[in-house]
Amino acid sequence: MRPVVIAHRGASGYLPEHTFPAKALAHAMGADYLEQDVVATRDDELVVLHDIHLDSVTDVATRYPGRARADGRFYARDFDLSEVRQLQVHERTNADGSPVYPGRFASGAEPFRVHTFAEELGFVQSLQKAHGHSVGIYPEIKRPAWHRKEGVDVTPQFLRILGDFGYRAHSDPVYVQCFDAAELRRIRRKFNCRLKLIQLIGENSWRESATNYAVLRGRRGLERLAKTVDGIGPWVNRLYRLRRRDGQIRSTGLVERAHGAGLAVHPYTFRVDEIPEGFASFDALLTFCFDELSIDGVFTDFPDRILQFLRRNSGKHASNP
Repeated sequence: MRPVVIAHRGASGYLPEHTFPAKALAHAMGADYLEQDVVATRDDELVVLHDIHLDSVTDVATRYPGRARADGRFYARDFDLSEVRQLQVHERTNADGSPVYPGRFASGAEPFRVHTFAEELGFVQSLQKAHGHSVGIYPEIKRPAWHRKEGVDVTPQFLRILGDFGYRAHSDPVYVQCFDAAELRRIRRKFNCRLKLIQLIGENSWRESATNYAVLRGRRGLERLAKTVDGIGPWVNRLYRLRRRDGQIRSTGLVERAHGAGLAVHPYTFRVDEIPEGFASFDALLTFCFDELSIDGVFTDFPDRILQFLRRNSGKHASNP
């Protein structure tokens, strides 16, 4: 089997992230999985949103001025679902309002909206029924420990909704992902979840969770992970080393160690408009990751570009089990 293509927040290189149009476009492009990030509102509804904040991708500051916390951010947890539904979603912006990716979709007239996790799963099933192209889901529980401090345990409701839509067995087309290693152990052991699990691996400085990612990247850390999860989702920059004196790129050994522990490797995030340092082109990045490292899948804002590359090299790439 070829590596899997995970539409990162949908076809988010072309349309605002986590909107239904972005998911529909990714499905039409042929993505294998559609990603959902899940956070809770004040009335404990689960919505699809990459951040616990609303201000980077919606007009919340204009529509609800004065509702920011002391840090100046507008938190989804401080708004009821009915209020969140009033917001208009736009391309991701920096704190000063400038676009994070200037070359992407620029219009602000279209009524893109935030929706619930259950609504998205229903939408995905409708897409499959209407077009006959099966697609998996790849949901992430965002900041579970933070949510519990805010008074809501997201995980039981998250798993219940998945079950309501028929996602229960290890063979089902779903990966559950999280940065929090303790939460993934809880999902597997306390809730006896049989779904495939992915440990996301970031940088400790990002403060996504209390997990020590440096430890997880080592051989023993990966072997311990393999007792709980099916694979890892590492930051793509941790897959390689750039030798500055001659520009040579070498593997860090992370993919090899993970495969040695029996783990799949689905790195993030592959963007045409944000190529990691050391690579001359997007195709050069893909050639290194697929040909030299034999990764098993990718998170990408541009699923069409990944699929085009894999088609051009058909028969050359086979993922690990």
